[in-house]
Amino acid sequence: MKHPKQNKRAPQTHPSALAVPSYHRILVKHGLIEKTMPIPDAYEVFLKVGAGNKMKHVPALYLATAMALQGMTKQELEALKLRIEEKRVK
Repeated sequence: MKHPKQNKRAPQTHPSALAVPSYHRILVKHGLIEKTMPIPDAYEVFLKVGAGNKMKHVPALYLATAMALQGMTKQELEALKLRIEEKRVK
């Protein structure tokens, strides 16, 4: 008996989830930026939070940054957020 051909469509994802890069979601998740921050500005913050411009093209930077932020306490995240804001103001 032949099996009917199954429809193997990719799972649907929310369109807005595709529009926002992973680094933006990582920073928002940890409260370092607002959800409404423009993507180019968020990328600049991400580079400052990560390893800076030295590792700009290393894909593992996303994972390493996410893991580092996840391991930080609320106090450490707040201190980091303040340092980022100070640098953006200057």
